[in-house]
Amino acid sequence: MRSILEEETTIELQHINVKLLLKEADHLDSLIPVFHSWIQDQIFDELLLDVADYRHVHHGPGLMIIGHEADYSVDNTDGLLGVRYSRKAPLTGTNLDRLVQATRSALTACQRLELDTRLNGKVSFSGHDLQLIINDRLLAPNNEQSRQSAAPDFERLAAKLFGLNELSDTRLSLETDPRRLLSATIRSSKPFSTGDLLKNLAA
Repeated sequence: MRSILEEETTIELQHINVKLLLKEADHLDSLIPVFHSWIQDQIFDELLLDVADYRHVHHGPGLMIIGHEADYSVDNTDGLLGVRYSRKAPLTGTNLDRLVQATRSALTACQRLELDTRLNGKVSFSGHDLQLIINDRLLAPNNEQSRQSAAPDFERLAAKLFGLNELSDTRLSLETDPRRLLSATIRSSKPFSTGDLLKNLAA
């Protein structure tokens, strides 16, 4: 049985966002027909509804597919271009289950863009950087208690993604500014492909 202290410090991670940083920063116009085809073909588990273009917003959400359960985007928040999966509907399971689900969804979307012949290789994962963002200030305010509670699950995801033997070369940094969402960046010194990371998640 868990102690009262353990119960008080347990945090539920919902509305998880995962962003994979990209090498390329241009040629986003060519993504628009690709995103519309994703909606037409309904290629993901979530219901996809519409494409929204926010590229006029400085360091904003970029080009988005609005969905019912989740959004997909090529996002430029903080001036960092990346493929972002934003879960909106709550999920059951453990925190790690939900982190794995969001990470798999982001990786799958990124891999589809990398392999899409219409884009001619214009979208490619950096191989090193992945951001985890918890978009729920009520469940997970960015304070010391939340960071201490969430860190073990972030670390377990990093180990699963990049391998236990690689953790010494992988840095996990938590965002400590309370004005920002609870988040972490995983950075590996060794490059990984989206395919490699999907295989690691499935292992």
